[in-house]
Formats: sequence, structure tokens, C-alpha cells
Amino acid sequence: MNWKDIKISSDNKSFIFEGSRLFDKIFIEALKFHSPGLAAVKDESGCYHIDDYGKGLYKERYTRTFGYYCNRASVLDNEKSFHLTEKGGRAYQTNYLWCGNFQENICPVRDNKNKYFHIDLNGNKLYASEYIYVGDYKDGIACVKTEMGFYKHIDTKGVFINNKNFLDLGIFHKNYATARDEKGWHHIDKNGVELYEQRYLMIEPFYNGFSVVETIEKDKRIIDEYGKIIIEL
Repeated sequence: MNWKDIKISSDNKSFIFEGSRLFDKIFIEALKFHSPGLAAVKDESGCYHIDDYGKGLYKERYTRTFGYYCNRASVLDNEKSFHLTEKGGRAYQTNYLWCGNFQENICPVRDNKNKYFHIDLNGNKLYASEYIYVGDYKDGIACVKTEMGFYKHIDTKGVFINNKNFLDLGIFHKNYATARDEKGWHHIDKNGVELYEQRYLMIEPFYNGFSVVETIEKDKRIIDEYGKIIIEL
């Protein structure tokens, strides 16, 4: 049996393989299996992780457990948040108020002063700066909210990738990101340059060259990467 073939039940309380319930157990809550073949579960004893045989990875029990990403899992122990390794031990000794999930071997965290920044797999800060908020890295770039209240993009060394400030930002998807300035939402390139002059109430990332947008009048349309209206929806 390959753990990748194990499914989660529709009520998120048990695991299914080829139509049959596994491990002869119904949990209070269960999350699907993630690499390297571990799943977060909750039963009467608390929250923990199991392997693909249904066996607990460790004896400890936590307030909450989450899935493994990059062989690290975020757990909550009362008000302390940190990551476990794939062996079930702590990945580092620092406690945080909140931990995200590792993406590209990098993870956002919030410390006891409510400051956000990123750490590596061993819990080391990626850079010296701290922010109001930070998001996940994608293709080596993450969104952050600075102390001045603006959103910017940083690289894996914490360096701003351009000198532009925005009121809100999305991640880069196929070289373009969603951005909001005082006039509204639009798309930008990695230099922070707008792709077109129009502004919208809502926009989506480009999907194979096209994006769904919503005007201030709440009319929806599809535009291309030059801002040209293709279809009125």
C-alpha cells in the first residue's frame, strides 16, 4: 500500500484505501497524508501524527497538529507554536505565537512581539528585518507588509526586488503579480511596472494569458496581458 493512495473520508474522520476504512479507527479529526507519508490526526488523547500503518509517530500530544511540508509540520502546544521533523522531534528550540507551513524550504512565523519574518528548516531567521505580515515564498519571492503599511516583494535574502510600494499585493504567477494602488487593482511585472492603465475592483492572476477582472461598476470581464478586453461576462 502506497500512502499516496490513502484517501481521507468525506467527514474528515477516517482514512480510506480502495473503498475500505483503514486502521479500524474513527478519529475526531483527520487531515490527509503528506510526504514523507505522515498525517495529522486528533483523538481522545489529543493531536499528533501517524504513519501509513496508523501508528503514532511520537508519544507527545499537542493542542493542534498540521500537515507535513518539506519534512516539517507545524504544531500548537497550548500557546506555543513550532515545527516537528519527520522523526517527530522538534526542528529547533524557539517558540512562536504562530507558524505557517514550509514552502521552498522557507516558512513564515510570528514571534511573541507579533512581528512576522521567515525562517529556514533549522529555525534560523532568513534576514534581519521584521514585518507587520509576510506570506509564503513562491519561486523565490514573497509578499511582505512593511512598518509603513505598504506591501512589497522580497527575495530569499530579504531584499526588495523593486522600489515600488503598493496598498496590497499578490504572489507572482508566470512572471506577473496582482497589485493594488490608490486607484485600484491591476497587474505588474517583477519591476513593479503596470501592464496597463486600467484599474479594477477585483482581479485574478493570469490563467494561460487571460484574467477575470471586475470593474468598479461590478461588471466582470476577461482581459489579456496587455489589458485588452476580450469578453464581457
